[in-house]
Amino acid sequence: SPQANIGQMDTPKELWKMITGNMALIQVQATVVGFLASLAAVVFGWIPDGHFSLEHAVLLCASSVATAFIASLLLGMIMIGVIIGSRRMGINPDNVATPIAASLGDLITLALLSGISWGLYKELESRAYVNPLVCAFFISLLPIWVIIAKRNSATREVLYSGWEPVIIAMAISSVGGLILDRTVSDPNFAGMAVFTPVINGVGGNLVAVQASRISTYLHMSGEPGDSPGAAPRRCPSPCSTFCGSDVNSRSARVLFLLVVPGHLVFLYAISSMQGGHTTLTLIFIIFYMTAALLQVLLLLYIADWMVHWMWGRDLDPDNFSIPYLTALGDLIGTGLLALSFHVLWLIGDRDSDVGD
Repeated sequence: SPQANIGQMDTPKELWKMITGNMALIQVQATVVGFLASLAAVVFGWIPDGHFSLEHAVLLCASSVATAFIASLLLGMIMIGVIIGSRRMGINPDNVATPIAASLGDLITLALLSGISWGLYKELESRAYVNPLVCAFFISLLPIWVIIAKRNSATREVLYSGWEPVIIAMAISSVGGLILDRTVSDPNFAGMAVFTPVINGVGGNLVAVQASRISTYLHMSGEPGDSPGAAPRRCPSPCSTFCGSDVNSRSARVLFLLVVPGHLVFLYAISSMQGGHTTLTLIFIIFYMTAALLQVLLLLYIADWMVHWMWGRDLDPDNFSIPYLTALGDLIGTGLLALSFHVLWLIGDRDSDVGD
């Protein structure tokens, strides 16, 4: 999005160069992170249970790598279309691309993971060699994507330096997943499961938009490391983040105010579909909204600090900030929601349909 906004994708040659380089790069990252995520899942499942199955570990690896590869390919093509279309229609891609990416990312990835893992699981009994072949196939494609990404100057640096935020973000999200797993395993808090993707999705979308907008603002002023007007803020005050007169403070206020109406719509939808196994009492809505507002408040403040800090350290925030912020959104959102459910249970707001 920032590359489109600063005119780096206006000619067909620049556009094709940006497309091929970035598509190759995300296929490398998707394959490696999919493999590492499967290893993490095996370890997290093995440690508490004390049981390890090699066949199931290979199944998980094949499902994870195939899902990450295909989902990244589909999302990459969709994002390219959205950004090019937004640019030609005079719409800022920062306001459109990141929410679509975050929302479709969850939907497409979960749909693919369930379908692929179900298909590979059926092959486990009759053709056990299929799962290792799937892993080997996608991993064998890695050298091709690495060569393409290395030949592109726009992605060569990220190919070497962009692993830290992606892998650390995966680890942060995994901690949030452990919190969710431990909480919903208690029948008293089973209703939390349906609210978790909502609070995490909304928070992640909003902070991704803000981070992308701040990054675009900085890119239009110079290169990473430059000081746009005033020196980059190392530790901004909350007042300057939300109450300032600059364009980034105004967008932070607008995004923060979108939390309440956005979540009310989702809560109404969940209640209408009789999901969540939790009655939407007034006290539940108050606790839920408090958690959602606090999550987005923290994320927007962290985004303001993180993007400027990275820029001041000569790092491109486009490549580093959003993985951290969306992962922190998962962790903070899941943690606050779990805390809210525990407090509600302690103070006596116990629905008769919880855990049904």
